[in-house]
Amino acid sequence: MVEESIYNLLPTVAHPESKNDRYVSVFHESVKDELKQKKSISKTMGPAKVSPNDPKTFAKKRGKEPVLPERTQFVRPNADQKKPPVPKIDEKPVMGLKSNKNFINTNAVENIMSVAKKPQPKYVDTPGGTTNNVEDSGLVPKFVKKDNYGKVPKYLETRKQQMEEHQRSYDEYIQQRLERGALNQISAAERQNILDGLKKNWEELHLQYQGLSVVTDTAPKKARKERMEAEMRQLEKDIETVEKHKIIYVTDNF
Repeated sequence: MVEESIYNLLPTVAHPESKNDRYVSVFHESVKDELKQKKSISKTMGPAKVSPNDPKTFAKKRGKEPVLPERTQFVRPNADQKKPPVPKIDEKPVMGLKSNKNFINTNAVENIMSVAKKPQPKYVDTPGGTTNNVEDSGLVPKFVKKDNYGKVPKYLETRKQQMEEHQRSYDEYIQQRLERGALNQISAAERQNILDGLKKNWEELHLQYQGLSVVTDTAPKKARKERMEAEMRQLEKDIETVEKHKIIYVTDNF
């Protein structure tokens, strides 16, 4: 609340508030030029100029109605196949024919000699009693009754032959290189020493990796962690390679 004072009666001059200059980006002109370059002509409004319609081809009354084909005489599809004529009034059907066949005995003999039908096996899988055929449910072991059950498929035999041929050709190639002296086979002891050395290096590196800081807030920490992870992955690949191959050959240029 403003206190009452004599000074409030004096006229005051209103000074306009000074405003800062409006911010204008330095990229304003470049953005406008780029927008003009990427702008597609007539993208939403259609082409600038449209060829006008020919004044002679104006719309006429009922011009859009479908054109029906010409009227033709209806012919039934079976007109050439006539039905037998109606019997005449003087034609009488043959009547009085009787058969000596005993239908009761015949039906009884047929039922006695017929084989009883086996009920189709079904199963119920819902509380409401919905039944389904067991034959199509997969519960019947049909596959074990096939002729080729338990036999090796032909494609596996073909694959096995191909693998044997490849292994034979590879063994011949290795034998030729061994005879020339270009390859040297590593002994089992050397292979085991290499494997033990790789595992020992991995354990030492893994021990150093566990001693790293949990928070990698600096570039050197992050680089060291990534380098150690890459070295550990490479050691794991080398160990897997050595364990997978029992026989290892080394070239002279290795």
